[in-house]
Amino acid sequence: MLKQLLIGATAAGAFTIAGASAHAQSYGSGAEDTGFYLQGGYSYLDIEPDGAESGVDTDAITARAGYQFSPNFSIEGDITSGIDDGEFDYNVDEDSFDLDDNNDGDFNDLINASGDIGLNYLVGIYGKASMPVSDRFDIFARAGYAFIDLDAEIQTPGGTELTTVEDSEDGAALGGGLEYDLTEDWHLRGDYTWYGFGETDTHAAMISAGYKF
Repeated sequence: MLKQLLIGATAAGAFTIAGASAHAQSYGSGAEDTGFYLQGGYSYLDIEPDGAESGVDTDAITARAGYQFSPNFSIEGDITSGIDDGEFDYNVDEDSFDLDDNNDGDFNDLINASGDIGLNYLVGIYGKASMPVSDRFDIFARAGYAFIDLDAEIQTPGGTELTTVEDSEDGAALGGGLEYDLTEDWHLRGDYTWYGFGETDTHAAMISAGYKF
């Protein structure tokens, strides 16, 4: 349900920005709001592998590059790398791994275990629609596609080490945020992104500083 609400809210924001773009031109600084930009900062991710009781909190750093074609539209790409591993509780049937962990002849028992998850990298490319609301302050929505690579391992009560995730997934990405110009060149940005990675739902919040060329 949370996923549907987030997708709906982001889509509504994007339509609002598109519908208000003509009005927003009166607030922006005009044609000079174009060109390349670079951003970098801290990201907080909530990753929930299939079978985990709740999301795993992970800290990461993100670098982003983009090109602003107009005050209202940009294309950007970013890469995020984890800087620590998150811990999670894992509950799944034994038959998911073809494992009789307690050697009782029943593969339908539930494995209750804890594990660690590490983000190797997360990359994405997005279209970004912005609405300037003052000379310095913008709101934006973005949509795109992303690719994640992570490792997650658990140790079962029976002492078996299981790799629950060791490869990659890709999926749609939706988000939005705020941007504030400190000077003509430097700006601050805060944004949220939801990633639809199949069995690994991921949410990310980021705060960054950037430079416009």
